[in-house]
Amino acid sequence: MSSTTPSVVPAPAAQQELVPLLDLKRQYESIKADITAAIERVLTTQYFVGGPEVEAFERESAAYLGAGDCAGCNSGTDALWLALAAVGAKPGDRVITSPFTFFASASSITRCGATPVFADIEPATFNLDSASVQKLLGELRGVRAVMPVHLYGQCADMDALGGLAKQHNLAIIEDAAQAFGSTWRGKKAGTLGKAGAFSFYPTKNLSAYGDGGAISTDDHDLAARVRRLRNHGSRERYYHAEIGGNSRLDALQAAVLRVKLKHIDRWNQQRRSVAAKYEGLFHATGLVKDKATRVDAQAPVALLQTSPEAFHIYHQYVVRAWRRDELRSFLTGRGISTEIYYPVPLHLQQSFTDLGYKAGDLPESERAARESLALPMFPELRDNEQQRVVTAIAEFYSL
Repeated sequence: MSSTTPSVVPAPAAQQELVPLLDLKRQYESIKADITAAIERVLTTQYFVGGPEVEAFERESAAYLGAGDCAGCNSGTDALWLALAAVGAKPGDRVITSPFTFFASASSITRCGATPVFADIEPATFNLDSASVQKLLGELRGVRAVMPVHLYGQCADMDALGGLAKQHNLAIIEDAAQAFGSTWRGKKAGTLGKAGAFSFYPTKNLSAYGDGGAISTDDHDLAARVRRLRNHGSRERYYHAEIGGNSRLDALQAAVLRVKLKHIDRWNQQRRSVAAKYEGLFHATGLVKDKATRVDAQAPVALLQTSPEAFHIYHQYVVRAWRRDELRSFLTGRGISTEIYYPVPLHLQQSFTDLGYKAGDLPESERAARESLALPMFPELRDNEQQRVVTAIAEFYSL
């Protein structure tokens, strides 16, 4: 398509190794001895649920985040539910969130008996659009909270959303599942609202070897309620102040997370370097235009933008792509893994039909669902693998 297209020509896929979307084995090899020692420590103590490993991880993660407290739980999904429940979300309440996110962002609201209300997203970042939120707040009553999603590792516009929350006396519950270590104006995700919810699913930047999650907050009473709710509503064994659930973080996962926490800043910086390399390669192809949010035959790839206030940690590297599905099939044939985050926005999911949304209601979210494509992204991704990815994309659009 351009004379500046990278000169490396890919061999047939059969002659090359797969370029994976994520390769956890590379990370494991670098920390194997420490992980083995941490797991052995748990096996020696035989303390598997709660206990010193969980308590230590909670202290260490709170210190890292700059939060007053951090309470572990069994998943990022439950972290969202616990945070909402702890601020009092209940039947009759509304919670505004993004439709362009993983299902748990909205299902956690319904688990509290509240109703999710979807605002559209910014075309440049795919994060929650504060103007759309403001419009809803002018139209609705009974809004209890706003749940911004720090999508792909970049914080939403917390200046605008924080101002709206203060004006309308709302709690902000941050869905920071993809954003452990990201910042807004130098302040960590998870400390920008009333509470933050994290996921430690194995694909996350800070990841366990199974499910895990945490809730961060500066409100110690809220943290105490989270700890009660995660343990069947009990602060003392066999005495239950309220109905909760079984959502405890186990000690093996906490031990793994303690090892990985020591490396998270380095891994996040490596992800940022991978993202910068992608940006340079894409600009060299002539496939992209600066700050474009539309794709067409002349500029078939658009890069998402980073807010100047945000420190982006690139949980995913996502682009807009013209003829996205055809491109994805082509890349698969070249031995390059990709993913779509997310193919169906939440307001059009079958499980939310009772909310009354229809196609066309949230056009930016719907367009993102048609155009978004996640490319291989992890700290150990090699330069030659990135070159293969971008070269193959350039080849597709030159056909």
